[in-house]
Amino acid sequence: MSENIAISVENISKVYKLYEKPSDRMKEALGLKKVPVKEHFALDDVSFQVARGETVGIIGTNGSGKSTVLKIITGVLNPTKGRVEIDGRISALLELGAGFNMEYTGIENVYLNGTMMGFSNEEIEAKMDDILNFADIGEFVHQPVKTYSSGMFVRLAFAVAINIEPEILIVDEALSVGDVFFQSKCYHKFEEFKRMGKTILFVSHDLSSISKYCDRVVLLDKGHKRAEGAPKQIVDMYKKLLVHQLKGEDAPETIASDKLEGGNGEGNEEGETWKASLVLNPEIVEYGEKQAEIIDFAILDKEGQITNAVEKGDLCRIKMKVRTNGEVENPIFAFTIKNLQGTEITGTNSYFEGQEIGDLPAGVEKEITFEQEMNLQGGEYLLSLGCTGYIQGEFHVYHRLYDVCNLTVVSYKNTVGFYDMNSKVTIE
Repeated sequence: MSENIAISVENISKVYKLYEKPSDRMKEALGLKKVPVKEHFALDDVSFQVARGETVGIIGTNGSGKSTVLKIITGVLNPTKGRVEIDGRISALLELGAGFNMEYTGIENVYLNGTMMGFSNEEIEAKMDDILNFADIGEFVHQPVKTYSSGMFVRLAFAVAINIEPEILIVDEALSVGDVFFQSKCYHKFEEFKRMGKTILFVSHDLSSISKYCDRVVLLDKGHKRAEGAPKQIVDMYKKLLVHQLKGEDAPETIASDKLEGGNGEGNEEGETWKASLVLNPEIVEYGEKQAEIIDFAILDKEGQITNAVEKGDLCRIKMKVRTNGEVENPIFAFTIKNLQGTEITGTNSYFEGQEIGDLPAGVEKEITFEQEMNLQGGEYLLSLGCTGYIQGEFHVYHRLYDVCNLTVVSYKNTVGFYDMNSKVTIE
């Protein structure tokens, strides 16, 4: 392995045997008889390298093998085939606190974990103040860990893992532990590691963090490596993968423009709905009298691609298709965007925007498009849609769909609060 390489993953596969019933596993182990078994490839011939001082992200859908590859790199799992070479001392933020003894105090667990990582008592003592200050759990460090709240537990576990100054840091969705203030400390520490030139391997569903921190990104899909390259290119590819619009099962491992194909929201297969290309909420809440019914909807990015992810600052469109099942008096079409806590962040409707629809007869379809610049901060949001109106002056809900799908805003620069005022700064 080259001196400049910190992590080398060469043709690793991880295969699990799936049995029809638990007793089959025992029969095969004892050699009693041949039993039916299926092989599941959690990873299939995956290779990549991480250079010393590089920050590499790994993204992919659930079940793509992201956590499996990290566990193999850190030695938690053994590969079925292939090999991994590591040059440097690793600290892994995977299953925080997995090595803690619940009967020991916080201090005792710091020593226990430090010893398991290969540190002497003197080295742990030298780092103790940094660990305790970072965890900030007060006198509870002298109490058994079993008395801790879940928040205190992960704070201490994170503090131990992040403050031992490893040469290689491996992170699996661990930066969002604790309250918002502790999360801020975690990100600052992460940025400090990056400035110090540490090697970082980073798995996250937060596309904004992937885009902001990573020098290079690897895309996994169902155990296969689909591509690796610059963050923006791979994030764009991942957005298409999420909505099943990435063409070609054998996409090369280097990005080529002809492989980043996709529709424009109008070019779906005949009979296919727009929403079929979105990742939908399996528990959509809907109600209404159905004089008018929302039968289809979509989010489109600046390229006209149906997607759940839009880049901050880009023009995007929210579309819905509404069918009238009866005569409808001057309907109002609306959308709302909420955060994951359910707070309505923004939204509008055709009435607010000065669009008079007029009365509609039964049996017609209307396509409604809201076009706007995406100035929400990077993060995850939920989209709701509605069609309402007034019948003889009385308000009626024809059809409402709450939290139909997620909307991911990918940002390379966030400000304070929910949206960006796009300030221009002048210093004289």
